[in-house]
Amino acid sequence: MTARVPSDALGRRVLCGAEYATVRYVGSVPPTAGIWLGVEWDDPQRGKHDGTYEGTQYFKCRHPRGGSFIRPNKANFGVDFLTAVKDRYGLNDQGVQHGTENTLVFGKKTVEFVGMDSVAEQQSQLNRLVDISVHECAVSHAGQKEEISRTCPNIRHINLSKNLISSWETVTAIASQVQNLETLNLSENKMKFPSTSTSVSSVFSKLRILALNQTQITWTEVLLCAPGWPALEELYLTSNNITVLERPDNVLQTLKLLDLSDNQLLDGNQLHLIAHLPRLEQLILRNTGISSIHFPDAGFGCKTKMFPSLKRLAINDNKISQWSSINELDKLSSLQSLQCHNNPFMDTEKNPETLRQLIIAKISQLEVLNKSEILPAERKGAELDYRKIFGNDWLAAGGNWNPEKNKPSEEFLTAHPRYPSLCLTLTIKCPEKPEQKPVEKKLPESMTIQRVKGLLYRLLKIPGSELKLSYESSKLEGKEVELDNDLKPLQFYSIENGDCVLVRW
Repeated sequence: MTARVPSDALGRRVLCGAEYATVRYVGSVPPTAGIWLGVEWDDPQRGKHDGTYEGTQYFKCRHPRGGSFIRPNKANFGVDFLTAVKDRYGLNDQGVQHGTENTLVFGKKTVEFVGMDSVAEQQSQLNRLVDISVHECAVSHAGQKEEISRTCPNIRHINLSKNLISSWETVTAIASQVQNLETLNLSENKMKFPSTSTSVSSVFSKLRILALNQTQITWTEVLLCAPGWPALEELYLTSNNITVLERPDNVLQTLKLLDLSDNQLLDGNQLHLIAHLPRLEQLILRNTGISSIHFPDAGFGCKTKMFPSLKRLAINDNKISQWSSINELDKLSSLQSLQCHNNPFMDTEKNPETLRQLIIAKISQLEVLNKSEILPAERKGAELDYRKIFGNDWLAAGGNWNPEKNKPSEEFLTAHPRYPSLCLTLTIKCPEKPEQKPVEKKLPESMTIQRVKGLLYRLLKIPGSELKLSYESSKLEGKEVELDNDLKPLQFYSIENGDCVLVRW
């Protein structure tokens, strides 16, 4: 049986039937004869003990019943990459092996790999293969040196998920033979990553998309490998037990998408450590355990310098309970799309329509909420309703229709930082009194024409004559609209931000 055990068996990944395991021990187990493999199962339910037998500990397991001893002939140590490719695509003179995996999923993006079931007909020669999937094909090593580059010179995309790859060195040995590698999926390979900084080489110089889901990689290990990924745009790291982050210095600067879903981060402040990735456009944080989001570098109504390019954010299935975290998202200068389902703060409002309106009103530049587009009319209605809902609170907190007396409390502004900006900024002009300089004022849309006139009497120090108001807009091309009903609010006349109110008497 000894001959069946590879010299580097310790730490190798093996397949026993349909179960995956890692070899933790090779040797004898008295009083039995022969060589045994001590394995730690991926599924601890498959095991019997923690590596201890008859009072002697031969190896250690994470789970108290995650280990077993098996004979070497029960363990499949896998095949080389090219053998798997030939078997998978029916190019081993054994007929076509029909596959079951036609697609590869990176986060929410599905990539179809060409020529799965019909590859023998579509691509009869290995040197024409561009997209290769050897998902769950027991690949464990690269094979003979340069054999991959000689046989498959045109590979660009590889799906190596759920195989028997035990170390990053094996990945490098395969990738070094693929000159134009752009996409690589290594998910569900429990492998060992470098513990010290890796020397920068050109192996992954063209790699744009990398999936390392369920590989047990840490963020520290990501940063140690990252110098070798100079062109990386998308990185998927779901389900890796990543709890703490570190600031990436001079690495991952080209990254546009980062998926950290299903990692229980220590707290929301961990996000500050990755907040200065200059090109990051999409951040996926589903089920990461975060309970709050805060950008301390920016105050009310200001934009944060963090996440300068972030357009799309997913924070579904978390523990965010306070609306203050939603207020904070308005500080992101580029945010356009938000997914936030299944957070406790959403339980504070029973009506889903009102809930959506509140989120829209709180985040000024949002264009898509929970995958549904926000049309201009919906935003206008949401902001109007927001002012109505919290109008009395604003007045009670010191708000006033008169801008000179309007001093809402800090408590109100903390809860509703966008409320002041939801007022209209209008230019007040007196066309028949050229000596009177134009004045800019912020007025709520719900303010009646009668109240506006009262404000203008005081502002312009006009004697007790009858005011006549109208407004002009760039959309109306020179036309004036009379504001002739004192009881109607400004929004009745469809006045918009930046319009000009004309005052005559």
